Amino acid sequence: MTDAVFNIDQLREDVDLEAKSALGQDGRGALPKDFFETYSAFANSDGGMIYLGVKELKDRSFEAHGIENPDPVLDDLWNQLNNPQKVSRNLLTQSMVRRFPAAAGRWVIEIEVPRATRQERPVFINGNPLTGTYKRHHTGDYRCREDEVKRMLAEQTEDARDARLLQGYSFDDLDMDSFKAYRNRLAALKPDHPYNVAENLDFLRKLGGWHKDRQTGQEGLTVAGLLMFGKHEAIQEALPRYFVDYRELPVGGTKTKWLDRLTPDGTWSGNLYDFYRMTIQRLFRDLKVPFRLEGGEREDDTPVHKALREALVNALVHADYSAPISILVVKAPDYFGFRNPGTMRIPVEKALEGGHSDCRNRSLQKMFSLIGLGEQAGSGIPRVLENWKSQHYRQPELWETEEPEATLMRLRTVSLLPESTLEELRELFGPVYERLNENERLALATAQIEGFVTNFRVQQISRLHRRDITDLLKGLVDKGMLVSDGRGRAAS
Repeated sequence: MTDAVFNIDQLREDVDLEAKSALGQDGRGALPKDFFETYSAFANSDGGMIYLGVKELKDRSFEAHGIENPDPVLDDLWNQLNNPQKVSRNLLTQSMVRRFPAAAGRWVIEIEVPRATRQERPVFINGNPLTGTYKRHHTGDYRCREDEVKRMLAEQTEDARDARLLQGYSFDDLDMDSFKAYRNRLAALKPDHPYNVAENLDFLRKLGGWHKDRQTGQEGLTVAGLLMFGKHEAIQEALPRYFVDYRELPVGGTKTKWLDRLTPDGTWSGNLYDFYRMTIQRLFRDLKVPFRLEGGEREDDTPVHKALREALVNALVHADYSAPISILVVKAPDYFGFRNPGTMRIPVEKALEGGHSDCRNRSLQKMFSLIGLGEQAGSGIPRVLENWKSQHYRQPELWETEEPEATLMRLRTVSLLPESTLEELRELFGPVYERLNENERLALATAQIEGFVTNFRVQQISRLHRRDITDLLKGLVDKGMLVSDGRGRAAS
């Protein structure tokens, strides 16, 4: 609780925000009937703020009329939060619920809903996860489909999604050329590794690709073993939505036109190991490799090579192969793009920070790591950022989408403030542009290059605090240099 006066201006730039009048039938205040739909949606998405006693107007501005009697509203909130028949989990603490004085002795209630952890999802209402689970999409709450809820339930209970034993699958479902190629790479990279002397079945077991259920005595391939080394037909029988896709786009091209494309077309195995090997060669093709000596020998493995290798492996080991979209890798004239199905198991902020790891496919991660590809300590994405930054490129973009559920990374091969972009902005805004400070120019350039700019994106590429960025973006909107779309994004 606080005595600070509520500031309506703070609502204008927040992305995940819901305003509810909460006046009730008598006009004195009541918890809205749809409150817990929004609570569920925020908890199952990326968190957000709910304001009671605030009305959103048609022009997307807000009016704080306040609640006359907030105490019964707060009592009702806590009672229902702790009623499992109403909501499956209470994520709130006292510090997450605050009230602020508004006009004429009335009050605004601010409720900060955190993002639920993987183990806490789904957060659902009315006792039924299949009908009471919601997610946030733009500015609205939508009821999750049954397949979305089932994926959340699987994520909740399965620390590793690829460890499951597949009934009825055997060594005959593996592409032995892929398997042998992997063994040869390990032997060349680590000739003294004890796995090298193991028989094929024991070798696969040590990798996590073969498992025996000690209770039933059944044994066979795991999801990881099939994904990494399997034949495409067998993979699709076990995982009907599995699909991998690489596209190389021409200058000025679209995602429906390409110079080169790689998909499982019957000419190669279609498994992840071969997709990695064939895709990384295409990503490396035409890279400008500077001549550099290290230890008296030419060093061709540049930071760009390292970043692309890490980004590709990261997409493959964190993918949700039960989701309805494909792995997609794009090579364009001015960027590299990586998309994997499934949202992240940890918040984007923690992934960028490093040191936090919750890999969806831990056996796949082990398989790649064993041959020198990928990290297991939550340092993969920070390594991408570090290598990309060393080339003075724009900081990589990392974000999630909810419909469809996916994680995307884009590595742009343009500088943080390209002179061509700055010249475009000078021509567009004239003398006003020259009076902007460096961070304002950075925000404008980001909107111009990436299509829009958000508070979180500016946090990634500057050292400004979230509140300072909110003021900066609002100032650019007020000057007519950015246009807010009402979802916390702005475009020049």
